[in-house]
Amino acid sequence: MQRTLTPTLRPLRAVLLAGVAALALSACASNRTSMRSPDLSGQSQVEVQATLGELTQRFKKNPKDKATIIYYAAALRSVGQAEQAIAVLEAGLSVHKNDVDIRVAYAKALSAGGRFEQALNVIEGSTDPAAPDWNALSVKGAILDQTGRNKEARALYQQALLIAPNEASLYANLGLSYAMTSELAEAEVQLRRAVKMRGATSQIRQNLALVVGLQGRFDECRALFAAELPPDQVEVNMAYIRALLTHQNRWDIIKGET
Repeated sequence: MQRTLTPTLRPLRAVLLAGVAALALSACASNRTSMRSPDLSGQSQVEVQATLGELTQRFKKNPKDKATIIYYAAALRSVGQAEQAIAVLEAGLSVHKNDVDIRVAYAKALSAGGRFEQALNVIEGSTDPAAPDWNALSVKGAILDQTGRNKEARALYQQALLIAPNEASLYANLGLSYAMTSELAEAEVQLRRAVKMRGATSQIRQNLALVVGLQGRFDECRALFAAELPPDQVEVNMAYIRALLTHQNRWDIIKGET
């Protein structure tokens, strides 16, 4: 869930957010096949704007196309335009009234706009207890994490892993949940598991870098960021992490980036 942010801080806003803001609508053979949202977390600002421009044109040409609606909304969230993403998805729901993928994307956008209660209502209405969708469970977990209900969130991630045991984003979300409660060693374990899996995104790798940095291992943190980002963004991220470590309420700050 993304709020308006400065370009230099965009890579770090991945914290506690893999599940909602950038969680891919990944294919899962054991459940159902769905679309992947664009992962823009490793792109430069020029590339992000180019992607957004292309999706804007696609949406204007065919505003009822399901894939275009989801991709466009995800791109809008990636640049902090949560309210516009909400509007796009609300229009999409008027066409695809009971589509699970669009409802899940809508919940992500609502959460990005800080509308957590509404997001929970939407995601709960998208989940069939008899045939739960792993993506919906993960998004619900990420929303719960942001409202401080971390144990409940982790139970949902574990439930989702029974359905999609090879989904990197689920391990990433589990790791970020531990990061939110300052359990950084366990957070790192889960994120390292995630980055080794097929489907791991740049955002997940950046989340690992952040957790490593918050443990004071700056050289390793810098190397992880350098593999994903331009040098100027690496340096800004390193300065940001050092600032977090000196802030008395740093965990609250991290939650505020979701």
